[in-house]
Amino acid sequence: MASFSETYLNETLAIVKAIDGAALETIATDLGQLRAAGGRLFILGVGGSAGHASHAVNDFRKICDLEAYTPTDNVSELTARVNDDGWDSAFANWLKGSRLSSKDAVLVFSVGGGSREKKVSNNLVLALELATKVGARIYGIVGRDGGFTRQVAKACVIIPPMNAERVTPHTEGLCAVLWHLLVSHPALKTQATKWESVR
Repeated sequence: MASFSETYLNETLAIVKAIDGAALETIATDLGQLRAAGGRLFILGVGGSAGHASHAVNDFRKICDLEAYTPTDNVSELTARVNDDGWDSAFANWLKGSRLSSKDAVLVFSVGGGSREKKVSNNLVLALELATKVGARIYGIVGRDGGFTRQVAKACVIIPPMNAERVTPHTEGLCAVLWHLLVSHPALKTQATKWESVR
């Protein structure tokens, strides 16, 4: 009988083999074009995905020379918006304050992708509705069926659920793998990473 560790790793391998590489290529190529045109990347995530967003902002800026931001990096502004305007509108209002435009892109990290009907991550839904309204490009790395993010994104990578009891850990774990793929992609990477240059 396989151990839990073996089972989890085998599930991970199966998920990785099922991921749509073409969607990743589209995101990498498009973000390279975004950078060349002087656009900005706004990364949205909640919970563990907020941590991913912060780390990814660092990587896109430092490794790819791509101007990137996330609303969850500024706790004072985020909590003021939540307190004064409500959680649902916090990301959309932050994007308005950032003057999101058709030159920019939004990248979502999410287990479910947001759903107004299920009343889950409605803050992502409102932010993506704003992005659609202003003509900003939308991309996602999401789990389950992709939710609202998949519906409105130009390219959306779905991390397929292989085990109903481990959708969240697999999605969040592989999200980190996939954004590291993106920042390592030749269409985006402009700077060497430190440990690869140390001999």
